[in-house]
This record gives sequence, C-alpha cells and structure tokens, in this order.
Amino acid sequence: MRQRLAHRRAVEAAGQSVWIAFGGVADQPWLRLLRPGFRHCFAALGDEAGWTVLEPLSGRLMVARLPVEGSFDLPAFYRRAGLRVLGPFTPGDPAPRLLPPIAPFSCVALCRALLGPEAPAAWTPYQLFLGLGGQVKENNHQT
Repeated sequence: MRQRLAHRRAVEAAGQSVWIAFGGVADQPWLRLLRPGFRHCFAALGDEAGWTVLEPLSGRLMVARLPVEGSFDLPAFYRRAGLRVLGPFTPGDPAPRLLPPIAPFSCVALCRALLGPEAPAAWTPYQLFLGLGGQVKENNHQT
C-alpha cells in the first residue's frame, strides 16, 4: 500500500496529464467492423519533463518516452496528423475491486485504466470518444 501512495504523490508532483488520441487505421481485418476514424486509440502522458506514449499494438504494448522538450505540444502535433485528441485528463486513482476485470486487453481498456474508475464505460474507441465528451460533425468527421 505504501508504494501505491508514493506513486500517487509522484504523479501529482509531476503534474501528469493524460491525452487520448483516436485514429482510423485498420491494420487487422476485424478492425474494419469498427467506425471509420475510430478504429484505434492510445494515450500520451505529459508531465513537466516531456511525453510518454502508451500504444497497445497487436500482440504487444509499446511504451515510449519521446525525445522532445516538455513544452512540446504533442496533442497539436497529433491533431495536425489527422487524429482526434481529447484531454487533458488527470490520471485516475486506483480503486479496490471485488473481482478482477474480465474485459479483454484492448486499446480502450488501456485508456480506461489510465483514466481510472471514473472512466466512461466503453468497448470501442468511438464509445470512449463519446463518453469523454467528444463530438463528431457528421458531414466531415471532425471534432
């Protein structure tokens, strides 16, 4: 329990924020079943020292500390690249559970885990986008 409290203080001291990015590339055939533009999501954690990206890929989790300054505007960079980006959010507190989660590990599950118990219920990137307050203009799919 002490270790968890130390992690929480470290997050608060660093001023960590979570940004969730949504994109539409379908690198697996079954992803074509999902809404275009919302076939994948990933998280970027920002703090005063820089950015860490957590990207669940097919079969593995990529975690990368980006070689950019802490002041670099990564959300704007992703938006210019055509992604939809929501945030900043504060990383969620850990919550006790009676049973372990039964949901499969997915991009949505990872993003929800970072947001904590207050994260909206969602199975697909589009559901998460809407649950976090994102809006889509139907005529051109832009936020």
